[in-house]
Amino acid sequence: MSRPSPKVGFVSLGCPKALVDSERILTQLRAEGYSISPSYNDADLVVVNTCGFIDSAVTESLDAIGEALAENGKVIVTGCLGAKGDVVKKAHPQVLAVTGPHALEEVMLAVHHHLPKPHDPYIDLVPAQGIKLTPAHYAYLKISEGCNHRCSFCIIPSLRGDLVSRPIGEVLTEAEHLVDSGVKELLVISQDTSAYGVDVKYRTDFWGGMPVKTRMLELVKHLGDMGVWVRLHYVYPYPHVDEVIPLMQAGKILPYLDIPFQHASPKILKAMKRPAAAEDTLARIRAWRAACPELVIRSTFIVGFPGETEEDFQMLLDFLEAAQLDRVGCFPYSPVEGAAANALPGQVPEEVKQERLERFMEVQAEISAARLERRIGQEMTVLVDEITDDGTALARSYADAPEIDGVVIIENSAGLEVGEFARVRITDAGDHDLWAERI
Repeated sequence: MSRPSPKVGFVSLGCPKALVDSERILTQLRAEGYSISPSYNDADLVVVNTCGFIDSAVTESLDAIGEALAENGKVIVTGCLGAKGDVVKKAHPQVLAVTGPHALEEVMLAVHHHLPKPHDPYIDLVPAQGIKLTPAHYAYLKISEGCNHRCSFCIIPSLRGDLVSRPIGEVLTEAEHLVDSGVKELLVISQDTSAYGVDVKYRTDFWGGMPVKTRMLELVKHLGDMGVWVRLHYVYPYPHVDEVIPLMQAGKILPYLDIPFQHASPKILKAMKRPAAAEDTLARIRAWRAACPELVIRSTFIVGFPGETEEDFQMLLDFLEAAQLDRVGCFPYSPVEGAAANALPGQVPEEVKQERLERFMEVQAEISAARLERRIGQEMTVLVDEITDDGTALARSYADAPEIDGVVIIENSAGLEVGEFARVRITDAGDHDLWAERI
């Protein structure tokens, strides 16, 4: 009688890059014959992939580790908080092992040590695209690890290291497998997508016997030929980003850019050590929109950064009015252990941070609502993400990334299926979402 496969529970926290790390670990576990348990009680041990970027994420991760220990007792910790191994060990000394982010081999070694793998791996049970935690119709495609920037508010380089670009042949092959499996949307992610290939001096790799340079432009050109939506995240406004705009205008990739501008005051940008100036950024946005009028831009900002005066904040509000960004997130500055910004003078009181956050969001809410209202009457292609119990379809247009942007609500979903495209006409707009009817 054969022995049952050992079972591993899994908890995945953090950003899409951490999600991809989780998918790789899960893929390797399944490839080696481990079963994945949906519950603590049924698992032989639990792996917790953590986030450690800001204080609230650290708290969430430590709580998740504590819960896994209480419910199961055998826990391996990986991810960004794992890079601060002493933090984990001090809070939860009974964990079996602690590794940092993108540490597949180290995680598997720990699993093998505490839960020996089955004798015969069931490799044929694992699909070519691996195990995914996203819905079947979209997937994140991580093209690099780490970052070469040293933004004063960020500790990502100390957690994930300097930029390491994946070979472009490997990335494109993964994308092919995902498309073959039925994925309709590829979301390209990294810490700095526009820097892809810088670390290897845009080295030539091979894909399907064809030489291809390890560079963002070449990557998105080939992804654009795969017949699915391609969405770019975490792009810095470098001049060479101009090269991908014609691909958007031609319909090869989605006219959507996720660019974390963070601020607009030259003084604050310098203190943040950000590689851009507001004047250059506005000029670039105008040029992009002139070349591709349908372009949607999402961004994130920080208010209350050390040294931010009312004048600096007003510059940020003026930038919002001038830039007319479609989707925006904003966060009050929060000290992160190990970040250089913690030592900067002029720390802003918490009540001032919150007041500025509210003012910021009021300005942006009006801008976002006005831009959405202009969609009324337009015909758009949407991708259906969900059909609710009452028959309402929740979909997304090219302007909406999953989880972070709005949705297109279709109240009569008859004939629609999750993971399929549909043509709709926009009938109404709110502050974040659109309503539509099928054409």
